[in-house]
Amino acid sequence: MPRRISYRWRLRELMAAHGMFTVTELMPHLAERGITLSASQVHRLVSGTPERLSLPILAALCDILDCTPGDLITTSAENVSVRRAAGQDAPIDLTARRPKRVRLTDD
Repeated sequence: MPRRISYRWRLRELMAAHGMFTVTELMPHLAERGITLSASQVHRLVSGTPERLSLPILAALCDILDCTPGDLITTSAENVSVRRAAGQDAPIDLTARRPKRVRLTDD
């Protein structure tokens, strides 16, 4: 059965729990750990959900916020039912649906 995987990026929540409410408050902490990102990059990191994240940045964020990657990224998985059209319980016999070869003759 197929599974649907989802995740939730909780950086903004953890920042707020540590009294950081703006991007400019996070940037010096990242710089102390050797992570140099522009203000717009940090803003996208805080306000959005990244699809890719380097491990040094993840490690720096975990160190700054005193958390684990599991605290920063919560995941969930659920089974997805396969939808079938009505009357499609039996497999389809493809031999009955194959086109027949045409034989052309000169009359």
